[in-house]
Amino acid sequence: MYGERRPEFDPDQVVQNLRQSWDGIRSRLPGGGSRLFILGLIVVALALWLGTGFYTVQPSEQAALRLFGAFRGTEDEGLHWYPPTPIGTVDVVSVDETQRMELGFRTSAGGVTTDEAVESRMITGDLNIVAIDLVVQYRIKDLGAFLFNVADPGDPARPNAVEGHPDGRTLKDAAEAALRQVVGQRSIDDPLRVGREAVQADTQALLQEIVDDYNAGIEILNVQLQEVQPPDQVRDAFDDVNRARVDRESRINESLAYEQDRLPRARGSAEQVTQAAQAFKDARIARAQGEAAEFTAVFTEYAQSQEVTRTRLFLEAIEDILPGVTLFILDDSTGGALPLLPLTEGVLPSVAGPAAAGAGNGS
Repeated sequence: MYGERRPEFDPDQVVQNLRQSWDGIRSRLPGGGSRLFILGLIVVALALWLGTGFYTVQPSEQAALRLFGAFRGTEDEGLHWYPPTPIGTVDVVSVDETQRMELGFRTSAGGVTTDEAVESRMITGDLNIVAIDLVVQYRIKDLGAFLFNVADPGDPARPNAVEGHPDGRTLKDAAEAALRQVVGQRSIDDPLRVGREAVQADTQALLQEIVDDYNAGIEILNVQLQEVQPPDQVRDAFDDVNRARVDRESRINESLAYEQDRLPRARGSAEQVTQAAQAFKDARIARAQGEAAEFTAVFTEYAQSQEVTRTRLFLEAIEDILPGVTLFILDDSTGGALPLLPLTEGVLPSVAGPAAAGAGNGS
């Protein structure tokens, strides 16, 4: 037939070739060839049967070994031999592959998604109805327990759920029970918005506890909430609430942005005022210290020669005061006031007559 692949090792062909060879040998023997022929066939058949006991385990696989139907252990990667059927049986299974189970919906091979309302609808802790789609990722952690501890009827909707393995109806029912218990203890806001991570974590922990109680040999790697929808009758109201929450968060973010913009400016202005005040403080302190040092120096000189220092201070004070004072000299002989010559200026005004002489005498 076209497309039929012939096996690399054909036992019937080998037996036929051996029989033809034996017929040739027996024709040359004087007698007793039939018994030797039968014995030869038995030896060849035994060798062929023993040869079927060799098997190979890939790095991501494990082999479960059974002897007369009883589980005897597992073998890891490599080439091994085990008594073949009907004495022994070897089941080679991929244990490192991450497998997926869908709850509340099904995805066909063509990518078409169909809803499973019976699985997805549940009641929350505040007595609301919500539809939740869930994806469970898992792998085999104990091959012997996975193959022989749970008698599962399988799930026809999932090709990878084989009858007798616990990842069929057993895993699906356990995931549904765990999700319903977790959601039933929370308000509808948790799976919808604010508590999705907590719902996923609690569901994963509870599901792992359930499959461990069954000793199913399954490790739950991840639980992810997919689409979470409120009932159709109140979906518009929930959408309005979600939009209001989005608007609130937007306003909060705008306020935080305004705060982050204004606070640095206010801190900068405050720092500038603080630095100016500190500079003014330092200047006044330095000035006061200088004046105090000057006074101390003058007082030291005054203590050493009081009369001289007193005279010098008097003269310095007069020197500071007189330039801004206009002096008049009264002379009884003239009957009037004579102005004092502006000695502090560089040019002397011309004074004629007796007034000049009187002024010279007065000075």
